Amino acid sequence: MNESTERPSPERALARVAARHLEGHGYRAWIDPDGQDYFDLAATRGDEVGLVELKARSPGRVLAQALCRRAWGDWGCVAVGSRLGAEHLVERTREGLARRVGVWWIQGEEVRVLRAPEPWPVTSPADLFERPRRRLRERLRQLSEGALPPGLRWTGLAEGRRRLSGGRGFGEWRLEEFDAAEAKGPTPDGSTRD
Repeated sequence: MNESTERPSPERALARVAARHLEGHGYRAWIDPDGQDYFDLAATRGDEVGLVELKARSPGRVLAQALCRRAWGDWGCVAVGSRLGAEHLVERTREGLARRVGVWWIQGEEVRVLRAPEPWPVTSPADLFERPRRRLRERLRQLSEGALPPGLRWTGLAEGRRRLSGGRGFGEWRLEEFDAAEAKGPTPDGSTRD
């Protein structure tokens, strides 16, 4: 099958609809901007960066993915291809940090917003996630200006995530620990702040 007749993956089809939705709201959107499928969809508007995680089937894990990506964007959203799955996500995430994750149901060529995303909270005067957000903004700027070709596999972003978290996954951190790390001075990886 050649590329022109090949059917897109179900998640890639969802990504195209979500990208058009964001573009209709003044964002510049990139599907798989890092070439590794770590970021399903990234969108910028000015300095704001939003990240959308997509799941065509079995939407249960997509929420955890969105929460893990919170270091990179100003807000996060999940977009799923199942109405019942989207409704279930909204129902089970009414408290805590998860309630800030937007939930979209993609029906055909339309995005149904069940819950709009809210900005991630900054829990201390110095935002511990500013460095990775700045790095992602810079990569997206380079992509926008043509300095990075589309589909190029990025390196260094995931490496920075590991250093920032001290080797633990973001799902293993509690926001209170970031507050405590801030009070002690250096970041959890021992580096100094910019």
